[in-house]
Amino acid sequence: MDNINLQTKKIFLYARKSTDEPERQVLSIEAQMFELREFAKKENLNIVREFVESKTAKEPGREIFNEMVASIEKNEAEGILAWHPDRLARNSIDGGRIIYLVDTGKITTLKFPTFWFDPTPQGKFMLSIAFGQSKYYVDNLSENIRRGIRQKLRNGIWPAWAPLGYVNDKNARCIAVDKEKAKYIKRAFEMYATGEYPLAQIRKIINSIGLVGKKGKMLSVSNYQYMLKNKIYYGMIEYNGELYDGKHEPIITKKLFDSVQEVMANKSKPKSPKLKPYIFRGFFRCGECGCFITTETQKGHNYLRCTKRKNPCSQRYAREDAITSQIKEEIKKVSLSSAWANASINFFENEKIKIAQTESSFAQKARNELVEIETKLDRLLDLQLDGNLSQAEYTAKKHKLILAKKDLEEKITAFGRKSNNRFELAIAFLKDANQAEKYAQQENPERIRDFLKKIGSNFRIADRTLVLDFKNAFKIAEKYHAEALCAEAVSYDFTKSENWRRGRDSNPRDELPRLLDFESSAFDHSSHLSKF
Repeated sequence: MDNINLQTKKIFLYARKSTDEPERQVLSIEAQMFELREFAKKENLNIVREFVESKTAKEPGREIFNEMVASIEKNEAEGILAWHPDRLARNSIDGGRIIYLVDTGKITTLKFPTFWFDPTPQGKFMLSIAFGQSKYYVDNLSENIRRGIRQKLRNGIWPAWAPLGYVNDKNARCIAVDKEKAKYIKRAFEMYATGEYPLAQIRKIINSIGLVGKKGKMLSVSNYQYMLKNKIYYGMIEYNGELYDGKHEPIITKKLFDSVQEVMANKSKPKSPKLKPYIFRGFFRCGECGCFITTETQKGHNYLRCTKRKNPCSQRYAREDAITSQIKEEIKKVSLSSAWANASINFFENEKIKIAQTESSFAQKARNELVEIETKLDRLLDLQLDGNLSQAEYTAKKHKLILAKKDLEEKITAFGRKSNNRFELAIAFLKDANQAEKYAQQENPERIRDFLKKIGSNFRIADRTLVLDFKNAFKIAEKYHAEALCAEAVSYDFTKSENWRRGRDSNPRDELPRLLDFESSAFDHSSHLSKF
């Protein structure tokens, strides 16, 4: 008799799977549909419509579920067949809707192969318990996942799918560098840091040489913008606005990342219209009034003239090619012979070895500071856990400490290179001075201008004559070049001068010339001649 009554009632079949993986999703729903249809035949149920959905029931808002409930409210069916109550609802709102429909008589039958239900007070009570258990399960699962994510972040482990340039290492349970893609990402950072490449051009170049996103998709301009802002690439993890010290291998240095951010910030500023690309535009000032020297073309020749924007000025036009010839003569003044340069280079190579053996106090101090920061981070966490710091205060203080820690780690890593870099810059200067004669003979005005900028400053033109101040190191080169010309001492030992080896008896480090301040603008490593 019960089977006959069920046969006359209209029943909806509902199957749901929450996963987003298509293969698993289809198999799971197929399995549910098969089992439910078999159950319907066995129980002689009158299924009038089937509803199939692939969406989580953690939150309300399922379109197909809502459509089914609306149909029930219109009396198009009197009951539902599902695998288990958790297929119908895992949140209090949808669970409450089902129970309310049972209370109002809209639903008179709920059938589950794995759960018994009767529209009685006891049945509704058991149904509410089943819905509550389903909600508890999903809530507990979410909390466990969040707790696991927080622990991974504290351990410096990226908690999600690896970003572009990294792969998920299942054995090590962390991310590892994707050697193939990482080189393209690093190249993109290096190109953008020069300030010469817009994002669209970087996208075109890097995409063309082989960088692709997930599933082989081409990267867009916005993908590159996001990538160039992502701290993950220099070893930091930013998650929900909080910074963590990542344990993964960085692809770039923080210094390169900071350079990219600076360029990006500058590029966002409004740009003035481009001017005609004269070689010496904005390079010289007037020796009389101090205004900038501009360039204009008359009868096929470029002329340099004072803009005369401040006060009346008597300076006349000067031919650009005439000034270029004077630049070549100034460059020749700092040229050093190979004998001088080689003797001095040998001197610095020996000094570099000596100082490398004694100059370790900075590195040790940095290591001590690193330990101190680690201790502060631990104390900060204790204060937050004890309720003495709010989450906002904790995040702000931690942010500063994490960045300071990263800076120290990079300084420690680069210490060996930096301690020698001062000598490398001095050696680079000597090589430049040795090549000055060669540069003076070039016909490329841009290279001549750039070399002049390397050796001098405060460039002026007065009475059609070039005037400049040689930078500290090149003042020495000019002095000894003049001495060599006067004495014809081609094999003069550059390192025996009192100016060159000042203070030898007082401090071994003072064997380095005082005028050669290796960390001053006199040695701009970025403008080394290798760029030419």
